[in-house]
Amino acid sequence: MTIYTGRGDDGETDLRDMSRVSKSSNRIEAYGTVDEANALLGTIRPTGHDDLDDLLETVQNHLHVVQADLANPDPSPDDPAVEPEHVETLEGRIDQFDEELEPLRSFVLPGGGRAGAALHHARTVVRRAERRAVDLARSEPINETVVTYLNRLSDLLFTLGRVANARDGEPEESPSY
Repeated sequence: MTIYTGRGDDGETDLRDMSRVSKSSNRIEAYGTVDEANALLGTIRPTGHDDLDDLLETVQNHLHVVQADLANPDPSPDDPAVEPEHVETLEGRIDQFDEELEPLRSFVLPGGGRAGAALHHARTVVRRAERRAVDLARSEPINETVVTYLNRLSDLLFTLGRVANARDGEPEESPSY
């Protein structure tokens, strides 16, 4: 199988059900932004923290499910889909990692060490993916759990950014207004 097919040269691409849509469609924007977030997470590993790396690998696999879910306008029960268990996994890990942190008393400037800053960056890309999914949901039916998952993932990445910075001895900075 060759990596190029030429089928996208006209500005259209195939969805999971093999229907053709514009590469600028809301659906492509949504799962393309998820792909961007996934690639960004790949640049963050290794963080220097095995537990964070293991979790990020799990999240990257989840994001492939998110992409498949968003790429499928007419899913069948056997198709990959984001399930409530995906969200519950993130919530459990947020709670676990939050126990390591000092309570949040103000907004935090995104930044810190290499891993912490990159996790904050990934959070913003996931927020954009969430906005794209919400926009798609306004025009076409999608699995609502996808939006919940992306929302919770951005919370997780914020928490992991704080954890990485705390573990690496990087102070958190608050914005000055």
